[in-house]
Amino acid sequence: MFSNSSHLRIRYSETDQMGYCYYGNYAQFFEIGRVETLREIGVSYKELEARGIMLPVVDLNVKYLRPALYDDLIEIKTFLRKVPGIKIEFDYEIYNEKKELLTTAKTTLVFVNSETMKPTQVPEDLKTIIESHLG
Repeated sequence: MFSNSSHLRIRYSETDQMGYCYYGNYAQFFEIGRVETLREIGVSYKELEARGIMLPVVDLNVKYLRPALYDDLIEIKTFLRKVPGIKIEFDYEIYNEKKELLTTAKTTLVFVNSETMKPTQVPEDLKTIIESHLG
């Protein structure tokens, strides 16, 4: 398993009238987590797209346990647990500054050839990089 942590502060514009972070913002937080996780192991979304590989999200499962509040500094922990094939899966945990678990989630993305718009296998070099980080 490989993990990464990203941090961000909940902005006023991300909250509702109760001061809670609006639930729809969490998908963006998960995107930050997975982009930074891939970047940490040496893979950039921008480079993948330049090579003709897209990664659309095909499944998102979220469990909201506690709200993130305005001005909270949150930690987005992102986990990559297995070597991808056609799909790549990420798990997430979001914590507040008190180290309270706020949210858990999982996303599944599919490798898609941008010319054919059809699923494709993970590029071999990316697979090798991920394998090396999963130990």
